[in-house]
Amino acid sequence: MIAPQGQPSSLTPQGYLPRVADTVMAQALAVAPIVVVEGARGTGKSWTGLRHAHSQVRLDSDPGAPEAALLRPQHVLEGDKPRLVDEWQLAPNLWNVARHTVDASPGPGQFVFAGSAHPPDDRTRHSGAGRVMRVRMRPMSLAESGESTAEISLGSLLDGDDCWCAPSAATIEDVVEAMCRGGWPRHLGMAVPGAQALCSAYLAEVARADIPRLGRTLHRPESVLRLLESLSRNIATAAAATTLSEDIAGDRSPSRAAVASYLEALRRVFVVEDLPAWAVHLRSRARLRRSPKRHFVDPSLAAATLRAGPERLWRDTGYLGQAFESLVVRDLRVYAEANDATVHHYQDSNGHELDAVVTHGDGRWLAVEVKLGSGERLDEAAESLKRACEQIDASKTGDPAKKLVITAGGYGYERTDDITVVPISALGP
Repeated sequence: MIAPQGQPSSLTPQGYLPRVADTVMAQALAVAPIVVVEGARGTGKSWTGLRHAHSQVRLDSDPGAPEAALLRPQHVLEGDKPRLVDEWQLAPNLWNVARHTVDASPGPGQFVFAGSAHPPDDRTRHSGAGRVMRVRMRPMSLAESGESTAEISLGSLLDGDDCWCAPSAATIEDVVEAMCRGGWPRHLGMAVPGAQALCSAYLAEVARADIPRLGRTLHRPESVLRLLESLSRNIATAAAATTLSEDIAGDRSPSRAAVASYLEALRRVFVVEDLPAWAVHLRSRARLRRSPKRHFVDPSLAAATLRAGPERLWRDTGYLGQAFESLVVRDLRVYAEANDATVHHYQDSNGHELDAVVTHGDGRWLAVEVKLGSGERLDEAAESLKRACEQIDASKTGDPAKKLVITAGGYGYERTDDITVVPISALGP
């Protein structure tokens, strides 16, 4: 479980669970006048905003607030700082008023803007240079939901520290169940069927309403839902847009251009979060693969789309491994943001690959192989990890701080072959 960070504000909702993003929020508010909390709907943006705010305006629930924002926007922004402007997209004119306010009276920590994931337009997204920092909210990691002990820190691994932990109380079955339920705050404590029903309803609403709000004139919700099914089948793979288009071919199938457009829309509402390829120098003549790997912001969306609960996933261990990889990528992204790091993947034309590469701005990096099983499969993962690292030109990148095999459970320890085994149920920021 994540430890609380600092003194909560009086607006902190009862029952609030500390988030990894709390640290990032506090750091951003200490230097930036405006902090924008971005992410998919249902990730907890509003509650995290309240955790750090000293006053608020709720444009979706305060009577008359949207009209007041149009007639007297400056008045709506008045209040103790930081002031949370929740569901700000309902009054997008507040964006420019806030910019002018902080220009006239500079200083950090004045506004927190939170709301729907999709922006009203690109002009507002890119007109905050020098004034705005953005914090990405993702669904809860296992450390945030209490299903990881967080006793192995990603930050310590980047520092090259040794790791050891005993098995946690969470079994591999618990991890798979948490993966199917998802890290959505409202789903904690729910049974998987109910959580998956909510995930399916959420994606239906994305296809029906969220994408049209981005300004698309030609839009077929059924095509978006078919694309989501194809993405679910191809989770944690580098499937190209043409592959996805062919996968959903049939009557009234979308064109390749439409598929590419829908993918971009799904990225803009933060439902899809592809994992970019790592640009790195190689020792060999192999070529880097540039295609991103397909991931949802939470693997529960893929499982729900395919109507696949834990029992069905256990009958298809190949796909279960892909879904588990996506879970690991989700958690690595959450922990990496708190460590000023980013996550990529690596694949070359000779077939060597790393499921994830965590890179810090100062040059430190972690090589990651994800493996659901143990025993011989762990040995296979270690050998694959070592071969992939041998392809990378260490004279340019330096050696990895750690070569990690991330598993579902069991012990965390240092192997004699320079490989570190880390259970996801013990990993934290």
